[in-house]
Amino acid sequence: MGRDTGNVAKWIVEVTMRVLTSILVGLALLLTSATVWSAPSTPSKPTRSASKPRASAAGKVRVKKSSKRSKRRQPGQKAPAPERISEIQQALAKDGSFNGAPNGKWDDSTIGAMKKFQTVHGLNPSGRLDAPTLQKLGLGSQTAGVAAPMPPITSSSITTKAGQTAQRQ
Repeated sequence: MGRDTGNVAKWIVEVTMRVLTSILVGLALLLTSATVWSAPSTPSKPTRSASKPRASAAGKVRVKKSSKRSKRRQPGQKAPAPERISEIQQALAKDGSFNGAPNGKWDDSTIGAMKKFQTVHGLNPSGRLDAPTLQKLGLGSQTAGVAAPMPPITSSSITTKAGQTAQRQ
C-alpha cells in the first residue's frame, strides 16, 4: 500500500505541475495578445519627417508622401476669404467706420475700423470678427447666438401636424 500512495502522490504532483504550466503559458499568451491589440497602429512620433527627401541605395532621392491627413481641428480663428473681407469692408464703409476702397486684405486700417465699429455699437472692441459684430454689420446669421438651431420644416411634418389637428377636432 505504501507503494501505491507514493505513486498517487507523484501522479498528483505531475498533474499539478502540468496544470500550473498550462495556466502560466495561457497567461503569457493573454498578456502578449493584450499588448498587441492595445498598441497603436501608427507610431506616435514619426522617425522621419514626411516632407524630407530620402536617399535610396542607388543615390536617387525619394519623397515619402503622407496618405493620412490630420483630423484635428486647428486652434484659433481662421482668416476669412478675400471676398468676405471685401464684404466686411464695404459694410464698415457704409457705416462710416472704414475709409478707403475695399481691398480684401485684413490690414491695420480694417482692424481699426472694426474696433471703431464695435465701440460705437456697444460691442467688445477687439478688432476681431465674431457673431455679434457680423450681425450688427448685417452680414451674420439671423439665428446665431439667439437660440438653438431648429430642424428644417418638411412637407411631411406639416401634413402630420395638420392631420393631428384634424383628429383632435
